[in-house]
Amino acid sequence: MDAIALGLVLGVGLLLMAWAVLGVRAPTIAAPGWWKAWEEQVQRSEIRGLTLTRLLMLSAAAALVVALAVLAWTGVWMVALVVALVVAPMGQLVVASRAAARTKVLRRAWPDVVDLLVSGVRAGAGLPDLLCDLATEGPEALRPQFALFAAEYRASGRFAPALDALKAACADPVADRIVEALRLAREVGGSDLSGLLRDLGILLREDARTRGELEARQSWTVNAARLAVVAPWIVLVLVSTQPGAARVWNSPGGIGVLVTGALLCVLAYVLMQALGRLTSETRTLR
Repeated sequence: MDAIALGLVLGVGLLLMAWAVLGVRAPTIAAPGWWKAWEEQVQRSEIRGLTLTRLLMLSAAAALVVALAVLAWTGVWMVALVVALVVAPMGQLVVASRAAARTKVLRRAWPDVVDLLVSGVRAGAGLPDLLCDLATEGPEALRPQFALFAAEYRASGRFAPALDALKAACADPVADRIVEALRLAREVGGSDLSGLLRDLGILLREDARTRGELEARQSWTVNAARLAVVAPWIVLVLVSTQPGAARVWNSPGGIGVLVTGALLCVLAYVLMQALGRLTSETRTLR
């Protein structure tokens, strides 16, 4: 037995030494797709000091507080649990709403950025100088991002890392396309950069106009659907304060009704989101 243990220890030691000498990378676990999507949402919302981990912790804490409050008010633990499950995703919905509003603002600002870049390229200005000038002369919504580029470029004097910082700060597919076009023009040269940017500006304006019309038409429908999902649970909390309600909802039949209603609401909301979602451009040039 001692010989087996000694052999295992020796084997592990030799493996670790070979690992260090050969420089084998430690295995990493890739984050799931929804985690990355939520991280980008949090970044686009531009809520100071908020990270995805903090958002999840705040959502869990809010759900727990609401559950305890409803339980103390109604005395029905099943109603408290269902209301807590309804409240839990509210934080993520607020962040998603802020991110969507921010995306709309940026969508209107990018064509102006492209126009300024086209004017500068035609005038013969250097690309780093053009991007640095956008920190003070560009659209208000994008000045912080270009100020970050200017600070990075002045600190390092290197164009590529500054572009990477700009792309990460924007976290936007339009920014990815513009940044990669500028990077390519800087590295290999491009005589028709102004024409490429001009065509891109035309496409961005047309896309912003079309999306604005579609979102205006569907906004009232989406808000009405959300209200239809939340309203029954507000009524349920009010009804649960009546005498005898705790006995009814804590019974097997009452629990079955609540679970069935919750599942139907979740299914209806997911279907509404799937059917009403507009296709969005993905970040293929991260």
